[in-house]
Amino acid sequence: MIHILIVEDDPMVAEINRRYLQQIEGFELVGIASSVEEVEPILTSNKVDLILLDIHMPGDNGWSLLCKMRGMGMEMDVIVITASCDKESIKKGLRFGAVDYIIKPFEFDRFKSALVHYQQEQILLDKQEKVNQSELDQLLLHKEQKESNGNELPKGLTRNTLQRVWREIVAFGKQSFTTEELACRVGVSRVSMRKYVTFLADIQVLETDFAYGSIGRPVLTHRLLPYNEERIHQYFH
Repeated sequence: MIHILIVEDDPMVAEINRRYLQQIEGFELVGIASSVEEVEPILTSNKVDLILLDIHMPGDNGWSLLCKMRGMGMEMDVIVITASCDKESIKKGLRFGAVDYIIKPFEFDRFKSALVHYQQEQILLDKQEKVNQSELDQLLLHKEQKESNGNELPKGLTRNTLQRVWREIVAFGKQSFTTEELACRVGVSRVSMRKYVTFLADIQVLETDFAYGSIGRPVLTHRLLPYNEERIHQYFH
């Protein structure tokens, strides 16, 4: 069992992370901290293997926590989950030893991929004193990234469906839309559509954001980034 601490000041996002975590086997949530000051008591009274860390919080931020942890020789791992997508923040997270960096807002599939990959690393390293180069490559290079070269689509996606998805996205123009709305137009399941939306966000032709409804429940919405449209065309051939 991998023990997780969520550090997130937005209660709505913290709840989303908690619910996402509940859907993945092999992980146990030991606590949720809404500030850096709340982290230390949790670490001293609980076993924590992995921290899901937001960066921008009131008072001390996530960078100061990471700096303090590394200075004290704390060995728990960190996945940064933040809206900061500038290159300096990403470089900083990697220099501090983050095992992954997730940019808000994100879909469940991206969250699950990060957690499952981390889980697989721990299982292999716990079972074996030594690993060979092939096994190490599987740890350091995400398998799905190695399998997707050039203009090959990720596993489970087809060009024909991608073209249909793209036509409907273009039809939305500047209007934001949800995964469900797009799935209904294309005529595929919401689960299948989530894979296409995640892929398009990964290659930066879609922008995603949280929209809050009348009762405060966040809904993930998407919007076309027209200046990046050329990035999709290579996947149609």
